[in-house]
Amino acid sequence: MKKILVTGSKGYIGVHLVALCKAHGFHVTGCDIGYFEGCEWDPYVPADVEWEKDFLSITEKELEGFDAICHLAAISNDPMGELDENLTYLVNREGAISLAQKAKRAGVPLFLFAGSCSVYGKAGSLDLDETASFNPVSAYARSKVEAEREISKLSSSSFSPVFLRNATAFGYSPMLRIDLVANNLLSCALATKQIRVMSDGTPWRPLVHCKDIARAFIALIQAPREVVHNQPINIGSNEDNYQVRQIVDKVKSLVPEAEVVYTGEVGADPRNYRVSFNKLSKLLPDFKLEYSLESGLEELYRIMREKKFSKEDFQSDKFVRLRRLKQKLQK
Repeated sequence: MKKILVTGSKGYIGVHLVALCKAHGFHVTGCDIGYFEGCEWDPYVPADVEWEKDFLSITEKELEGFDAICHLAAISNDPMGELDENLTYLVNREGAISLAQKAKRAGVPLFLFAGSCSVYGKAGSLDLDETASFNPVSAYARSKVEAEREISKLSSSSFSPVFLRNATAFGYSPMLRIDLVANNLLSCALATKQIRVMSDGTPWRPLVHCKDIARAFIALIQAPREVVHNQPINIGSNEDNYQVRQIVDKVKSLVPEAEVVYTGEVGADPRNYRVSFNKLSKLLPDFKLEYSLESGLEELYRIMREKKFSKEDFQSDKFVRLRRLKQKLQK
C-alpha cells in the first residue's frame, strides 16, 4: 500500500485529492494548518491520519516511509499573494524548497509540486508549452517560479520532483472557493443577477476543474518514474483555453437573467496566457479530464441552486480565501 502525504489536505483541491487517494487504496496522511476551518460547504472524506499543523514544521523524521508527497499547501492566488508578499515567499518558496530538501534526505522518492500556469504571466505569445519563458506578474507567480527552479536542482537517481503547472481551477468542491474567475462570475450572477467583469474581458485563461487537478496527481503517482522525473507539466486541456468574455458567455447561458457589466476597474489585465497541454497527453496518454468548462459550470450551477446560494453567501468570508486569510493575519 502506497503511503501518501498531502499538504493543504483540507483545501479546495486537497479534499478531492484525499478522497481519490483513499479510493485508490493509498494510505493518506493529511497536513493542514486549519486556516479555512469552518469554510466547508459539504462533508468531505478525511485522511487516515491528520496532522493539524503548518507544513513548515514537518520534520525530516516524520517524512520517512512515505512513497510520495503531494504539496498543495500555499498562499494560493494572486490577491492573497499580494496581501503579504513576505509571507507568500516564506510559504510558497522557502517552505516548499525546505520540504523538498527534507523529503529527499528522508528517502521520499516522489515530490509532486502544485504550481501554476500563472508563471507564464504576461505572455508574449499564445499556446505556451513548458519550454516557454516565465513572465510572472505577481508575488504568487514569482514564488512558484523560484520554488520550481530550486526544487528541480534537487532531482537525483533517488528523488523525482514533478511540477504540475495547473490551469486556473474552477468547479465544485466540498471546500468551495468563489474567488476564482469562473466560479466568481457564476456565483456573482446567481447572487446579484449581475455578471461583473473587472477587466475588458479579452485576457486568455486556461481552466481546469479542481477535481481533475486531483486526478492528475493520482495519475502522476502511478506513472513510471522515467516518464515524469523532474518534468514540468501543464495540467489542463487545449479545449479549455478561454478569453474571460467567453467564460462570461457560458455563465450567461446558465443565468440568462443576469446583466453583464464590464467595470473595467483593473484596466488592461497583464495576466494573459493561452497554454498548450500537449505534453500532458503525450506523457500520460491514458489520462483524460472528466470535466469541460461547460459540464463543470453546469454541475456547480445545479448545486448552488439546490443549496440556495445567496447574496449573503457571496458577500461572506466563507468562500473567499482572501477575506478569511485577512481575519487570520489580524489576530
